Formats: sequence, C-alpha cells, structure tokens
Amino acid sequence: MELRNTWLRAWLLAVLALSVVGCKRREIPKGPAPQGKRISAYQAMSRNRAYWPNQGWKTKTPAELGIRKEALDKAFAYAFQRTGDEINRKGIRTDGVVVIYRGYLVKEQYARKYKANTSHLAWSMTKSFVNALYGRAIKEGLVSLDDPAAKYIKEIQDPLMRKVTIRQLLNMASGLCWNEGYEASPLKSTVIKMLYTAGRDDMGGFAVKQGMCFQPATHWYYSSGTSNLLMKILSVVLKKKYHSYPWTHLFDVLGMTGVTWERDASGNFVGSSYLHATPRQLAKFGFLYLNDGVWNGKRLFPTNWVKFTDTVPAADPLGIYGAHWWLNVGRPEKNVRPRFPDAPRDTMVASGHWGQFLFVIPSLDLVVVRMGDDREKAFNRNTFLKLLIASLPSQPRKQGGSSK
Repeated sequence: MELRNTWLRAWLLAVLALSVVGCKRREIPKGPAPQGKRISAYQAMSRNRAYWPNQGWKTKTPAELGIRKEALDKAFAYAFQRTGDEINRKGIRTDGVVVIYRGYLVKEQYARKYKANTSHLAWSMTKSFVNALYGRAIKEGLVSLDDPAAKYIKEIQDPLMRKVTIRQLLNMASGLCWNEGYEASPLKSTVIKMLYTAGRDDMGGFAVKQGMCFQPATHWYYSSGTSNLLMKILSVVLKKKYHSYPWTHLFDVLGMTGVTWERDASGNFVGSSYLHATPRQLAKFGFLYLNDGVWNGKRLFPTNWVKFTDTVPAADPLGIYGAHWWLNVGRPEKNVRPRFPDAPRDTMVASGHWGQFLFVIPSLDLVVVRMGDDREKAFNRNTFLKLLIASLPSQPRKQGGSSK
C-alpha cells in the first residue's frame, strides 16, 4: 500500500509539474494580422465655403445645386417607406434624414414624432466623437497616439496590456478580450454587462478587467469597451477640464447647441453609446470631417488627422474600419470589395445601433444623416446611397486609394 501511495503521489506531482510548465509556456496568441498594408482612400478636398453653419444650415433648392429632384425624391421614398409591423418594430423605420450638399441643406424629412429640433439617441455614432476629442487633445499636445494606455490608467497591470497604445485602441486593434453581441448573445455579451449591470459604475475600468485575448495590433475586433477605456484615459489627461471639454473644444465651436452626453457612475462620458443630438447637429459634426478638420478657417484637428481616421489598419482583413469611423475602403490587394460598392471609396460612416448613420463623402462634398429605429437590417445603406448619389450632378469621382 505504501508503494502504491508513493507511486500515485509521484504521478500526481509529475502531472502537476507538466501542467505548470504548460501554463508557463502558454502565450496569448497573435491574431491573423498582418492582413495587409495600412490603406486609405482619403483625399483632402480644399473648398472655399460661402458660410459656416454655426448658427444653422442655410438652404438651397435641389435645382439651385443641379440636383435632380425626382431622383432625390426616390431616395427619400426608399428611406421613408414603412415596411413590416410596428408592434415588433420590423422593417424600415426611418425617423429622420438630412442631406447637406456643397454646404447647404437641400432636403430633410422626419417621421413618427421626430422634428428638426428633436434629439435622437446616436448609439455607437458616439464612438466617432471619441475620435474627435482625441484629435483636439492631440492638436493641443496633451496626449500622443503612441502613448501606452497604462501611462494614464494605473489599473492596467497586465504586462501585455501595458503595451497597448492609444493608436491601437482607436483602431480597435488592441487585442482586448470582448464580446460585442447584443440581442444575439445576451448571456455572453460583454457590452450588455458593461452598459447595464456589472460595468455600469466604471465602464472604462470594466473594459480593463476583461484582459487580453490577442497581442496588440494583430487582431481587429469592434469593441464598445475600447471606446469607454479611451474616455477614461481622456479623463486623466484633461483632469478638471474633462467635463467641459466636449463643449468648449467641439460642440460650442461647431454651434451644436443642446447636445446631451450621458456619463457613467464614475463621471466619465459613455464614449460607446450615449450621445443625443439632432440630425442637423450631427450633420455639422460630419461637415467638420468633410472639410479635413478645418472649421471656419481654423484647423481643429492635427494635419492628416482625418486621413489617419480614414486609414485601415493592417489588422483589419476587410478594409471596413479606421479610427472609430467605419470605412468603405475594402482590400483591393485581396480582391475584397468595399462595403458600399455604389458609393465612393472615401465614404466615411459614423454608425449606431438600430439604424443611425452619418455618411461623409468628401469627393462628393456630401453629408447625409439618417436616424431610425430598425430592429432588423431591412434598410440597405448601399441602396439608399446609390439612389441619393444618382440625383447629384454628374462629376468625375476618383476611386483610388493609397497604401502606406
């Protein structure tokens, strides 16, 4: 019996030793990157503006701008058709559309109880405002793209997470563990836990606690926790200026009066989800990017910030994302088509849950806002853009991109 116990003890110790060795040798994997080069379709457009819409948008008729009214009406008819049933919120459910062409409001329409001055929850369009605040802070020299997040967040102790930079966070290529499922996987969804249960007191801190699933810059994954971590970092960077900064350095400058931005229990803005604005206000925000980060003669973003925003990182295999904006670049070197094949490749999109879209197309001098309440993907963005673009005056549109 003693011999048997000795043998069993030795066997268990050997298994334990192998397990420990195995754990020590286990490394967090790299993602499938590099998928390709960093690639951008952005082309800065220099245009002289007759006015800036701080006090509101000036209007022109479609005819005054050479727009074919009948074709424009078809685009609006598509957007505002009511399909499906209202009880289950199925089908196309557009709440508002605003079209800004060459700096003028040419057509807008609203449905249900929405009007021009009614704020709408932007959902994940809010993420693109995170980009803007970093553009402003970097322009002021307060923070750098290649600063590690751990420089500002003391809770970051994991050696691998300490390597994650602000650039990688903006590109959604940090390697952070996350599950962005909403209705499709509510029990496994990290974002639902963050917004409504375990993480709601400190959403950025909650993101930190998720740990790392991939090495930085090797895996692209869309993560709301990433945006809230960025806002937590910004709170440390800006200190006492944090709560007024979105207004003094962005909203007030653009004349976006009446914007609401909710905060979590720690006092940080919910960068993933909770900005409220009217379609006209959101169009002003898009107009800033349309004009390469220049507003009324003043450069608000660093030179090439919008180009950085419109550049696909190597970790993105489909060419669909830049720096907290969705893109239409694709991967030409891999024969991956853009998401919206009937729109120019320089199309940028701030996109939110349940059908919130802000389209910025510099090559067409076009900004379009579409707000909705879609509970299924019945609204086809490519179809809408195709109809809308067909109404514009014929003009050459460069579709080329640049690799870097």
